[in-house]
Amino acid sequence: MYGLIWRLIPGPWFVKLLVSLALATGAAALLWYVVFPWADPYLPFNDVTVDGGDPLPGAPAEETPVLDADG
Repeated sequence: MYGLIWRLIPGPWFVKLLVSLALATGAAALLWYVVFPWADPYLPFNDVTVDGGDPLPGAPAEETPVLDADG
């Protein structure tokens, strides 16, 4: 695939390098600014709700009395 693209780009190797870098940058910008914002609502990464479960290990239980400075 990359060899085909390299052969289709006209010019000497440094022009091919610049054009291929521009193509890669354009593809990255298209993904970053168009595709990822469009797909973001459909991805499950923001669904972080945890129902039930045990409290954090080492966390005090709710019924543990809190002592003030006097003891």
